[in-house]
Amino acid sequence: MQAFSNFRSPKNIFYGKNAFSQVGKEASLKGSKALIISDKIMDSLGYVNECQNLLTKESVSSITYLGVASEPTDQYVSESLELFKQENCDIVISIGGGSCIDTAKAVAVLATNGGFIGDYMGGKKIAEQAPIPHIAIPTTAGTGSEATDVTVITNTSNDVKMMVKQPAFMPEVAIVDPLLTISSPKTVTSATGVDALSHAIEAYLSKRAQPMTDTLAVSAMKLIIKNLLTAYNDGGNEDAREAMSLGSLQAGLAFSNASVCLVHGMSRPIGALFHVPHGISNAMLLPAVLEFSKSSCISRLADIGRIFKPESNVSDEEAAELAVTSIKELCLQLNIPNLKGWGIDQKAYNEVLEKMAADAIDSGSPANNPRVPSHTELVELYQVCYDYQLAVQEIR
Repeated sequence: MQAFSNFRSPKNIFYGKNAFSQVGKEASLKGSKALIISDKIMDSLGYVNECQNLLTKESVSSITYLGVASEPTDQYVSESLELFKQENCDIVISIGGGSCIDTAKAVAVLATNGGFIGDYMGGKKIAEQAPIPHIAIPTTAGTGSEATDVTVITNTSNDVKMMVKQPAFMPEVAIVDPLLTISSPKTVTSATGVDALSHAIEAYLSKRAQPMTDTLAVSAMKLIIKNLLTAYNDGGNEDAREAMSLGSLQAGLAFSNASVCLVHGMSRPIGALFHVPHGISNAMLLPAVLEFSKSSCISRLADIGRIFKPESNVSDEEAAELAVTSIKELCLQLNIPNLKGWGIDQKAYNEVLEKMAADAIDSGSPANNPRVPSHTELVELYQVCYDYQLAVQEIR
């Protein structure tokens, strides 16, 4: 743990049922014309139109960019940034999952600081000018991107997911309304739910954990572990959706300040090369990575095991194993596949093992892991994860 810590968050966070109603009022305090960055699914569900109506009531005009169709790319950023400039917008609003929010983060920063988003990777270029005000509105309970100063954008020229972390990328306002997540199908609920859980777990296990992030990570884990299966099996359950949205928000605040670890470091290359959605790839990797890391974080993993099974009266070693076993069981119940089951060709996968290991290390996240892998160990772990089996075991 560091001698002292720094904690960043959006300037204003609205959360709870009907929080979406505040978007017009908040936007009117920031400017007069908004670029809404979203996707065609959110548009078809009526969320984009509802946002525009709320803005109009507060005399804020708007235009839309609905081109986000996958994990965010530099192409989406350049297209939406050009539209922002052409239309003389002065606010950015994102509605959707992490892809929409991450795209909007990049636009908000590049609009005032210029350059290519890749210029900011690894701190090579620092955003010195204040970004355009960004209001982030998540429609899934998973990425936590509305509360982080991180954006992950795929460079389409080399298939590398560029992770950029700087204070300027933090949205100014986060609006977290669980009613917007009810439309999420079961596959999205499971993937984003395990993504949020992995954020909380990695924030808690990270070498950069601090008391503030520990508090949020533990609370997030309790909310997610208790409510994820209910939200998955009964998508209309508003109480479960509300708990998941709050858990995701807390996990986002936790990992933005404590950082993620090995799961995310390994996940990004898989997403960039094989176009696996971020939440799914995190879920695929989480159990195997925890098994790899267990010997170096027995005490903290034991804490997690006791969240899953608070009635268990076992040693730390047994509770740590219980954490891993319980996460396997949860992934089984959520029908999380392995990489082979997702349909990734083994030959193609093996051909890029070295590149994935190198890209994972370059991202910096694995260095925060309790057990830091070598390049060779990462290659071996990628091989394990390809056809990893979530063996059913008795949960005490």
